[in-house]
Amino acid sequence: MSSSAVTPRLRFAPSPTGYLHVGGARTALFNWLYAKKHGGQFLLRVEDTDKARSTDESTRAIFEGLGWLGLEWDETVVYQGANLERHGADAQRLLANGTAYRCFCTQEELAGRRAAAEAQGESFKYDRRCDRLDSAEIDRRVVAGMPFTVRFRVPEGTTSWDDLVHETITFPNKDIEDFIVLRTDGTPIYNMAVVSDDIAMAITLVMRGDDHISNTPKQILLYRALGAELPQFAHLPMIHGLDGKKLSKRHGATAVGDYQHLGILPGAMLNFLALLGWSPGNDIEVMTQEQMIELFDTAGLQKKAAIFDTKKLEWMNGQHLNLLSDDELMSHVTPALVAAGLTSEAELASRRDWYLFLLAQLKVRARTVDDIVRQAVTYFRDPVDYDADAVAKQWKDRVGTAAILRGVRDALVALPVWESGAMEEALRTLAEQLGFAEKAGKIFQPLRVALTGVSASPGIFEVLQLLGRERSLARVDAALARVAE
Repeated sequence: MSSSAVTPRLRFAPSPTGYLHVGGARTALFNWLYAKKHGGQFLLRVEDTDKARSTDESTRAIFEGLGWLGLEWDETVVYQGANLERHGADAQRLLANGTAYRCFCTQEELAGRRAAAEAQGESFKYDRRCDRLDSAEIDRRVVAGMPFTVRFRVPEGTTSWDDLVHETITFPNKDIEDFIVLRTDGTPIYNMAVVSDDIAMAITLVMRGDDHISNTPKQILLYRALGAELPQFAHLPMIHGLDGKKLSKRHGATAVGDYQHLGILPGAMLNFLALLGWSPGNDIEVMTQEQMIELFDTAGLQKKAAIFDTKKLEWMNGQHLNLLSDDELMSHVTPALVAAGLTSEAELASRRDWYLFLLAQLKVRARTVDDIVRQAVTYFRDPVDYDADAVAKQWKDRVGTAAILRGVRDALVALPVWESGAMEEALRTLAEQLGFAEKAGKIFQPLRVALTGVSASPGIFEVLQLLGRERSLARVDAALARVAE
């Protein structure tokens, strides 16, 4: 089917048996990107036919995860469990047109035959014995109330399709058993429900994980038997951890919601997910949502497994932090600072210019919102918590350190204005007086530990500006007392 002939309609169809996994989120994103790129519709179908495992909590988590990522669907959510009547009716159409038949074999009988085949070293395949029953015998069993499943009669030949990722894929039909489409209780098997729903929803492209490739020939056979036009198919690569194994909880957080609470921005998560199995070309990596839509092309979809690297995700998040406007950055950081008990929204609002200056300094060294909060502690809370390694390295010569800090204090006290240019001139003059003209860091580093407790921070003059005269001098005094202990 040509994607230009009709308006593209794609769907994301999660089972509500857990949270929105990063693999599911990536599948949803690619469907969404394709729909947006080609002016189509992105639909959401909740496959809740497994009543024992489906939960309202999981359904909510999926909605929340998609909402956080900004992947909004275009029509009312379809719940597969509400369509059982149609699924059954479609199965009855297969019986009526002769592409399916009733199977009266019990699970116990099938298990016995499977065990016998395995004992002979053979693989078990249903032998179609119920397909050889005459119509009178079938009617007799139905009237007698014998339970039956409905099996699809797999035709001879091969089943092929042109996959948007893997090109032509072909399955010999002899390798496909006559599969069940309806259970004895009248409920549909997965493949029957999916095809019935995709036809009803007029889906034009089925884009999903390549673990579904083995389902596709069965589904194509069902489409044809129901007289429906085939959609296109695209099977996306699996996502693996750094160890090359399928992504699971042993690799860390796998639920999208976890990253929402780890200081990751939704835009960064989308950008990272987009690169798991797709490349826009030209070594492009950092993209806004609008750029991803513009660049998305199925030609860039990759066959090989994608690698989920949390360090790369954090790097990507750092890039996106720096893309945010002041107001956007504040909207992410303010709730986190308040939740950490460092400040209040009212206080930040009353010191807006100072707050924006603080964020401009901290975001440079941050990869996550949590990183910004950790760095921010020293600008909101006293006393300073000195890092042991920083103290050991920068204050090793205690007599020399005390002399430097006393000189710094005197130079800062004498400043007529608390301004970075005046501070720099005063401290570089001090460095010359102490014989450090070419190595001003010998002054700046001990002072940095005195002001922040650590050996890495924004520029020393920016730190002094942020802390202000009174707080800066108080911290130098505290450091002198600590060095003298």
